[in-house]
Amino acid sequence: MLGVRLGALWRFIRRASGDDAYECYLRHHAEAHPGESVLSAKEFFRQEQERKWEGVRRCC
Repeated sequence: MLGVRLGALWRFIRRASGDDAYECYLRHHAEAHPGESVLSAKEFFRQEQERKWEGVRRCC
């Protein structure tokens, strides 16, 4: 029982921190885009960094 709770807590922490982003991407891609090639983990994280930090995101 403790193991189940710890596993659920660990999954929550990974989801909240974005640590499971690549696994989520792979699941979505397999369901929504079957047969298409997927990004490597390195390419996925590079694109995510570009998406997050591209351009100025402030009011002043």
